[in-house]
Amino acid sequence: MALDIDLSGRVAVVTGGTRGVGAGVVRALLAAGAEVVACARRPPERPVTAADGRAAAFVPVDVRDPEAVAACFDRVRARHGRLDILVNNAGGTPYRLLDDSSPQQAARVVELNLVAPLTASLAARAVMARQPGGGSIIMIGSVSGTRPSPGSAAYGAAKAGLENLARTMAVEWAPHIRVNTLVVGMVRTELSHLHYGDEAGVAAVGRTVPLGRLATPDEIGELCAFLACDRCAYVSGASLAVHGGGERPAFLEASGQPPVAPDPSPSPLPSSAAGTAATADPEGSDDR
Repeated sequence: MALDIDLSGRVAVVTGGTRGVGAGVVRALLAAGAEVVACARRPPERPVTAADGRAAAFVPVDVRDPEAVAACFDRVRARHGRLDILVNNAGGTPYRLLDDSSPQQAARVVELNLVAPLTASLAARAVMARQPGGGSIIMIGSVSGTRPSPGSAAYGAAKAGLENLARTMAVEWAPHIRVNTLVVGMVRTELSHLHYGDEAGVAAVGRTVPLGRLATPDEIGELCAFLACDRCAYVSGASLAVHGGGERPAFLEASGQPPVAPDPSPSPLPSSAAGTAATADPEGSDDR
């Protein structure tokens, strides 16, 4: 029996869907047949498209603004008549140690990475709950929420809260709406150099992962499409770790154990991502 992922006739919203992981999610949902709306504060430099040329629509919205979010989902419902999939991807953080952070800066990080997904999910539920088929909500979580996260403490705390929020939503909103989390490790995006340095730095970081490389945005996107499809109709409240095996324990380095060999043929970034100008703006750049 073929396990094809078919999202034909479904309508999806991806926050932060114009670049990085978000663009990979958009491409995967388009490839599976869905109509996709990418939401972000600024439009992409070029439309996010699938291999067949189908492009995502773009709606400008700041996900931290509840009124703007509500208006965005009203617009999606008015245009498409339904909403089947929400991927809460917009997020990120600058590197900043706690001693160098103000309470206001920390609150902004929590607002973007925890409160904004809650706001978007509530707006999506208002549409999904009135549909016979309900809907699927997917949170893009992070390994930073499962371990100490020096330099991004507020981000790690927010991602830990996001995973718990998803589990609670899965209970409260069942059986009509499924809610799951992808706990994502390091992903190679057009902004990777801001975190890991040049190609040598990216490769060195990749060697700390048991599979020997960073993930690609499209790999994250394909898992979102899988969780959104009918094959996962009984999957809700789940957290799927997508981190290449996790992180190599520090004691192995201390004991002189050699690191893993790098993947000889890591997946390249799609041309649409590789050509995107980098920026320190965290929106949609969730790559760790």
